[in-house]
Amino acid sequence: MASVNQAMLDKMRNQGGFIAALDQSGGSTPKALKLYGVDESAYANDAEMFDMVHAMRSRIVSSPAFSGERVIGAILFENTLEREFNGKPAATYLWQDKQVVPFLKVDKGLADEQNGVQLMKPMPELDALLAKANAQNVFGTKMRSVIKAANGVGIEEVVAQQFAVGKQIIAAGLVPIIEPEVDINIADKAAAETLLKASILKHLDSLDDSQLVMLKLTIPSHANFYAELIAHPRVVRVVALSGGYSREVANQKLAENKGMIASFSRALTEGLSAQQSDADFDSTLDATIESIYQASIA
Repeated sequence: MASVNQAMLDKMRNQGGFIAALDQSGGSTPKALKLYGVDESAYANDAEMFDMVHAMRSRIVSSPAFSGERVIGAILFENTLEREFNGKPAATYLWQDKQVVPFLKVDKGLADEQNGVQLMKPMPELDALLAKANAQNVFGTKMRSVIKAANGVGIEEVVAQQFAVGKQIIAAGLVPIIEPEVDINIADKAAAETLLKASILKHLDSLDDSQLVMLKLTIPSHANFYAELIAHPRVVRVVALSGGYSREVANQKLAENKGMIASFSRALTEGLSAQQSDADFDSTLDATIESIYQASIA
């Protein structure tokens, strides 16, 4: 079995900070661009759209505010992995120039809802994608499912699928971020989280010493509910998604959960705009990064 990068693993395990989620894919890109002040009329096709979102990401990662002191990792979309930041391959630039650990989003989106959950669509080309990630010195991966009800059958299916694919990723020498998102708007959120924690613990206990994972979870309804997962020897880190909360609310909720750090996407880019001067952009991003960093080390 291939081995993980030890320097990246040490940073991910031990350093205070958070993970920037820069992995908006085809479906979520138009919304991300619109929030950034780029209307759909500004691009004619997917290629132009991806060029524009790459320009946004480049501006974020090359900002002096964005560095490995507070941002310990960044999740990239596959399209970004094939591109450059400041003349270097994206993942290489993140690690060499910024000391930010690179991750790659590997899922192909969500299947239709069944048993109160959305499983991941099949990933027939995963091995090729993992080989590409390894060639670019990527540390880990991320894949997302969604839980929309406290349905024990569905939740077990989500976790079983995540861990099955996770083992394939571990065998390739990468650390998977397992992300079974609980929808923040469901009435039985706390009950769903109880079922989810029990299922994750069962699957974690079936891993051997060499099999390490990370978890990306919705901020729980009850503070410190995931303490057992954070303390588990197979878990490198537990990170939180913002899940539709505003940055202010997400930060406030996150700060109540000791040992859980942020992995925000929309909450990270909130307030940034294509129309800002570099000075305004950098100061807005700096304040954002500082607020998320403080919530992550609370």
